[in-house]
Amino acid sequence: MVAKHIEKLGGATLDRIESIGRIVLFFISGVTRIFAGPFQFDKIFEQTWFVGAKSLFVIVLTGLFTGMVLGLQGYYTLVTFGSEAALGSAVALTIIRELGPVLSAIMITARAGSAMAAEIGVMRISEQIDALKTMQIDPIRFLFSPRIVAALISFPLLTAIFDAVGIFGGYLTGSLMLGINQAVYMDKVISSVRLVDIGGGFLKSFVFAIVVTTICCYRGYYTHLAAEGHGAKGVSMATTNSVVQSCIYILIVDYIITYFLV
Repeated sequence: MVAKHIEKLGGATLDRIESIGRIVLFFISGVTRIFAGPFQFDKIFEQTWFVGAKSLFVIVLTGLFTGMVLGLQGYYTLVTFGSEAALGSAVALTIIRELGPVLSAIMITARAGSAMAAEIGVMRISEQIDALKTMQIDPIRFLFSPRIVAALISFPLLTAIFDAVGIFGGYLTGSLMLGINQAVYMDKVISSVRLVDIGGGFLKSFVFAIVVTTICCYRGYYTHLAAEGHGAKGVSMATTNSVVQSCIYILIVDYIITYFLV
């Protein structure tokens, strides 16, 4: 009985190590193929439009209400200490350092990342990926490389938009609704935000772009190896797992980067 449990534990451990090795090789293959000619400018443009431009509405909406909530909560917290004038600093630094990159990445994962996993997963179960190999087209270069370039372009830009809209949302709540002087709010924003804060937020967005794109594309590409099921069920599970795992790793990586930046 003990030997059987040890065998199961060993099998699970080997499967996990194999999965880690496979995803690392998948990422390395995709990155190295970015620089292999001819360059896929049309595919990169298409994916940038899909990941970036089509995620703009949800980013703006999320950023606006995040800033408004921060402004509301921050005001009633700071007013008890007589420091409501510092609301601009609190909103700006919270959004730029943490909430901007993290929430942007999570929202992009929910909208674009899930679509990546589902699209590539359907291509796998319908044997389109095998057809690409038959035609001597590298499927990783064709499917993954343009997406990672598009993500590296889109994530920082969407994070910057989220930050700007979020600070504006805090301004709407703090200045227009609760009466904080508008000049004081903006002066605190400008004086408190440093270049290192902005750089840290962009660094996180770059890393999140790599994490999200790699996990989502990997899950779709290897849908046929999933133990949860095959066919349509396999695609649905791959899509779900890609979103869940991406969100978990976003939070883990966020903590690691913050630890080294603080």
